[in-house]
Amino acid sequence: MTAEGTCSFSITGQGPPLFLIHGIGASRQTWDKAMPALAAHFTVVTYDLRGHGQSPLPVNRLTLDRLVEDLEQVRRQSGFEQAHFAGHSLGGMIGPAYALNYPHRVLSVGLLSTAAFRTPDDLAKVGAVVSAMEKDGIAQVLPTLTDRWFTDDFICDYPGVVEQRLQQVLDTDPEVFLNVFQIYATTEMASWLHKVTAPCLVLTGENDGGCNPRLNRQIDTALADSELVILPGYKHSLLLEAGEIVADHLIRFICSLDTRTESGTDC
Repeated sequence: MTAEGTCSFSITGQGPPLFLIHGIGASRQTWDKAMPALAAHFTVVTYDLRGHGQSPLPVNRLTLDRLVEDLEQVRRQSGFEQAHFAGHSLGGMIGPAYALNYPHRVLSVGLLSTAAFRTPDDLAKVGAVVSAMEKDGIAQVLPTLTDRWFTDDFICDYPGVVEQRLQQVLDTDPEVFLNVFQIYATTEMASWLHKVTAPCLVLTGENDGGCNPRLNRQIDTALADSELVILPGYKHSLLLEAGEIVADHLIRFICSLDTRTESGTDC
């Protein structure tokens, strides 16, 4: 690795290894609601993306390839030869990109609340958010994302969680946040998703505007071996609102692979 240092990670639980990859402006704590169930079945490796949480800031501008190499470094440091992987939002792009580059390391991939096959209109909408943040500042634009990320009921019932999530973004280095948001906004997996051969769980919320069922159905169709799950009513912040439900689907999906692999999952 370079002088930037390596990403901070934690290992919890018992069973086959499962690496979890969070999204932009978040941290490994994003998975807290899912962790009790997941750690009962898997040895879970969570880590902070470079420039997030307790991981060091990047020296140079981040790219998807660099984020993939950071994940590989965490994998090497953890000592696991093969593992299951699951990522949310930008993490749902890092996971399959990792599987494309390191197929022999990957037992399965969870693509959670992510996007591909965006239309010009889709690209314009997400690009407009990035442009507005670059022009007006992250703090000015961030509140407009609340309704896109959370359901009305959750905003009403858990305002503290919503505020904490927004503050987490504001606490992220602004250059890093805009950098990774740009990666999320411009990455297009359509041209290579069919090359990912590992079994994949494709999961999103019914009312996720940016990572909607329309896009996820196309992701599911493009992948060589996948299952599609649409969670009724939910928006983008699935892990904060429905982490336990997401965990249940990951457990069910990975355990179902026992009938056709030798992953050794203890279900």
